Amino acid sequence: MIHISETATGKIAEMLQDIGADQYFLRLGVNDGGCNGLSYSIRFDDSLDEGDRAFVWGTFQVVLDPTSEPFLEGVHIDYKEAGMTGGFTIDNPNAKFTCGCGASFRTATYRGKAKKCD
Repeated sequence: MIHISETATGKIAEMLQDIGADQYFLRLGVNDGGCNGLSYSIRFDDSLDEGDRAFVWGTFQVVLDPTSEPFLEGVHIDYKEAGMTGGFTIDNPNAKFTCGCGASFRTATYRGKAKKCD
């Protein structure tokens, strides 16, 4: 199971309200790439794929694809304000190595396919 902090939940709900689309949900995923081999994918989506697992969090739905789900088990998502900026943070207990920015990781059993970060 994943956890989304109250702050992040509010920010996601606000972003969904801003785009004015009730049919959208938050899609969380993991893809090969990034300097450590795996990178996070967080986006709004409006179509489900076969095998997706959806659950309600607050006022919106969260969807995980079956390939990403094991990498996201136990993930904690938060939103932090930093001066004039802010952003989502991901604390992943499965990540054994992470890059400096926290957007790329690898696990003890899967290295992914590292790519040079832009």
